[in-house]
Amino acid sequence: MNNIFNLQNGEEDKQKVLANVKKNISFNGSNLWILACAIMVASVGLNVNSTAVVIGAMLISPLMGPIIGAGFALGMFDFQLLRRSLKNLLLSTVVGLVVSFLYFLLSPYKEAQSEIISRTAPNIYDVLIAFSGGLVGVIAVTRVEKGNPIPGVAIATALMPPLCTAGYGLATGNFVYFGGAMFLYTINCVFICIATYSIVKFLKYPAVEFVDKKKSDRIRIWISVIVALMIIPSIFFAYRFVTKQNYEVKVDQFLTREFEEKGNTIVYKKTSYYTIPKTIELAFLTRKFSTQQITDINKKLKDYKIEGTKVIIRQDSAFLANAALTKSDINEVEDKSTAIIAELKNKVSKYSFDTQNIYPEARSILPAIQSISVAKQEIFNNTDSTKIIPVALYQSSKALTEPQVKTLRQWLKVKLKVDTLEIYRR
Repeated sequence: MNNIFNLQNGEEDKQKVLANVKKNISFNGSNLWILACAIMVASVGLNVNSTAVVIGAMLISPLMGPIIGAGFALGMFDFQLLRRSLKNLLLSTVVGLVVSFLYFLLSPYKEAQSEIISRTAPNIYDVLIAFSGGLVGVIAVTRVEKGNPIPGVAIATALMPPLCTAGYGLATGNFVYFGGAMFLYTINCVFICIATYSIVKFLKYPAVEFVDKKKSDRIRIWISVIVALMIIPSIFFAYRFVTKQNYEVKVDQFLTREFEEKGNTIVYKKTSYYTIPKTIELAFLTRKFSTQQITDINKKLKDYKIEGTKVIIRQDSAFLANAALTKSDINEVEDKSTAIIAELKNKVSKYSFDTQNIYPEARSILPAIQSISVAKQEIFNNTDSTKIIPVALYQSSKALTEPQVKTLRQWLKVKLKVDTLEIYRR
């Protein structure tokens, strides 16, 4: 059983491992160009929300070299190697920020996609991923037969995307995204380094410099402090993540039981968890809710243990205004409506006639008429008064004679109950 978990089996010569680690630390020449290109690829992937492109950037990224180098340096008390590793890690971080910042600054599309948003709120799960991925990475480095775990480690620890997300935060002025992404990047760097340190100690790599117990203890204290500084906020963010997930599950239950199971189609939903109070904004396909109904819906939130939340239903403002009226308000509105309708009827009657059966009757008197229309025409002039004249327009196969026009005028005066009338042929 001990042989199964024995890391000494298949271990590469320590000097060869160290030579390989030191070779991958420096960022100059080709390594720097590869890093810049990987940053560009990752930025494009985040920008267009392509997981495949982001994974491709992780695979070609050389970012893990100085982090593993720092872990070896701590484990072997090689402070010269530690300074070199940290210097190159700082250089690679600055290059990554600059390249991603410039890309997102020049990109016409700056909407935050899910690939970006997912890298802005790290938690304890990211700590576990970084530490476990770091263990796999350093174990692979110390093997004679490397196998193929390094690409998987690069994907799991995901150093590149949070660094590019930090560049996005700088380019768009969103410092919340910048801070969250840099925290995730720091978590990954620190815990890959800690995992490397643990394996180096476990495999008993020899110390380069003589370090007394006091200095060794000081190093362990600093490592413990850094770990605590990373873990404590991560636990807090993990707690917020879990509570938010539970909240959203309860919200989905509430919406399903109170609306969807009752045949109400929700066409828009937006949940704001971090506002005070929390809000659930809804819009429905056809259903309308009165103010009292919305109040009753909000009271039901307690049954689902969604306290401190307000349901906001987006719907026609005119409907809400009418739904909120009291009985006296409704009577007042009805009275005003009646008065307006009466006024409009008076205005219509001022400019129109009762023309029922006017065409068949006109046709019976003068068969040559093909169509006829009558209206009251308002005449404006340079005086302050206006004049309304009844006008009739007729269409016929041939022009009516003077006696026929006289007959039509006399009949229309009687029919329309007017004293004067103008007749024209169209």
